[in-house]
Amino acid sequence: MNKLTDYAVSSENSRGRVIFEESPTGRSEFQRDRDRIIHSAAFRRLEYKTQVFVNHEGDLFRTRLTHSLEVAQIGRSIARNLGLNEDLVEAITLAHDLGHTPFGHAGQDALNNCMRDYGGFEHNLQSLRVVDVLEERYATFDGLNLCYETREGILKHVAKKNAQKLGALGERFLQHKSPSLEAQLANLADEIAYNNHDVDDGLRSGLINLAQLQEVSIFSRHLLRVKTLHPSLSERRMVYETVRNMINTLVTDLIQQSTQNIRDACIRNLEDVHAAPPLIGFSGQVKKEQQELKKFLFDKLYRHFRVVRMNNKARHTIEKLFSAFSSEIRLLPQKYQEKFEAEGQQAVADYIAGMTDRYAIKEYQRLFTIAQD
Repeated sequence: MNKLTDYAVSSENSRGRVIFEESPTGRSEFQRDRDRIIHSAAFRRLEYKTQVFVNHEGDLFRTRLTHSLEVAQIGRSIARNLGLNEDLVEAITLAHDLGHTPFGHAGQDALNNCMRDYGGFEHNLQSLRVVDVLEERYATFDGLNLCYETREGILKHVAKKNAQKLGALGERFLQHKSPSLEAQLANLADEIAYNNHDVDDGLRSGLINLAQLQEVSIFSRHLLRVKTLHPSLSERRMVYETVRNMINTLVTDLIQQSTQNIRDACIRNLEDVHAAPPLIGFSGQVKKEQQELKKFLFDKLYRHFRVVRMNNKARHTIEKLFSAFSSEIRLLPQKYQEKFEAEGQQAVADYIAGMTDRYAIKEYQRLFTIAQD
């Protein structure tokens, strides 16, 4: 691991775990967190949870698992250059999507709508619930018993009403304090990864094309550079090279601007970080280009009629599953029937949120399809 700055999170200044454990031997506290996340059932299920395209639409599209690995790689690179805790960044980035429903944002929106009379559904809060409660691997506690700083980074944002229920972890939302620089970094590494890799998946799917993308300044600028340096390159490799260069530009800018922000704010320690406004960020020009790219993807990819059609099917599937399980709890597996007695509809939400895309589709078929001879 790189040499940490005085304002980085370390095992020494960590606020520790909810349940005390002896310090690990041969690895740091945050390496232990990372290892527990990787070995969790929820992490394995990310392989079959969608990013943009539903799992059965193609083997080469990104899933929540491949996305999380890409975010971790970007995050570690930035952390190393800023003198921050790489292991903490890796733990946060690998865990940040553990609470996502099947079918991406469409599934999340549908489940939130189903849960509107029971407190709603937030995927960040569900990711925290996964690592705090739902994983069942250890003899002496539920969840993974992760360090405070890992849990803080997983909870990127949360509604005020839910923050009030989280004790110390929710205080920063109520007091308008900033999380660690590692948590801030992980959030932006996520943004870098999904914007640029959705470009790649969107082109691969044929839902967007190069002509459209050349209207986006950051893409057209890097595409022109690649064409100038490699005029005979195939289109597929040209796209890869362009996306790679875009990511490099964003990472470099983020490191430079964040370094300047930290210097200007005279940050000396972790307390200064919490008291300051967010310090990890892009320069004004690059932030503007990022926003332009995000808007393009929203308008041209996420609102493409084929994506909208699949999202509509996804919402229908989630809503029907929730309605069926809520109306007749005996349709739930025994474990969740018992949870329902204690937690009501939250047990239904836990069950559905934990499903992969293909498992949700199979459950729908089991409940609503009569097999034909």
